[in-house]
Amino acid sequence: MFKRNFCKFACLAAMLCSSGLLWAQEAAAEGEAAAAPASNGLWNILYGGSVINLVIWIAIFCTSFSMIWFAVDSFMTVKREKLIPPALVDGVRQALANGDLDTAIATCQANPGSLANILNEAFDNIFDGYEVVQQAVSSRSDLENEKLMQKVNLLNICGQIAPMLGLMGTVVGMVLAFAGLASATGAAKARVLASSISTALWTTCVGLLISVPALLFFTYFRNLATRLLLESEATVLELIKPLRKAVVDDQQ
Repeated sequence: MFKRNFCKFACLAAMLCSSGLLWAQEAAAEGEAAAAPASNGLWNILYGGSVINLVIWIAIFCTSFSMIWFAVDSFMTVKREKLIPPALVDGVRQALANGDLDTAIATCQANPGSLANILNEAFDNIFDGYEVVQQAVSSRSDLENEKLMQKVNLLNICGQIAPMLGLMGTVVGMVLAFAGLASATGAAKARVLASSISTALWTTCVGLLISVPALLFFTYFRNLATRLLLESEATVLELIKPLRKAVVDDQQ
């Protein structure tokens, strides 16, 4: 009787020990999985366990620096003082009012820019008639507008590329996250998946933070450049009005 009870007690103790060991192993695994997200620092976000993810982050940072550079360049280039210099307008107006075409041309050469290029185009065709001058001014204005828009469109390129790079980084991160589930067990899978996806979504977040201001800058500078170039064309036609009268007098 005593031996039978002792055997039962020994079996029960063995079962309890084995279950305790299994529970301890699962708890340790869950503890490691729970501790893993705590170690997610800046390097883990940038690297993410893959060189591809690091390359994508480098491309995103390059795009952000390019966006800042192009925005500053647009601030310096697309402004009234740069596209319609008051010294050039006043100098050409005074020279043409006095009938001095050579001084007007010299003033354009002393103040290079889009307005000076349009005026030089008008002066080169002044002896072909006023209608030819108008066509030359319009064609040159379109060319200057295209040259200026090529710089402004770089902001649009940054605004389009940044979210695509962010989306690519998120997709790569999610692929790695699901691949990492194979090494997780039990409740640790949810923690590993949540941590990996949160890390992967950072690329999309940063990409959008770059894209939104880039597109706003692009829209602002595009509209400003278009308005200033149209004003430049109108200014040129106003400045060459004395030449139109001179051409009419010469024809008479």
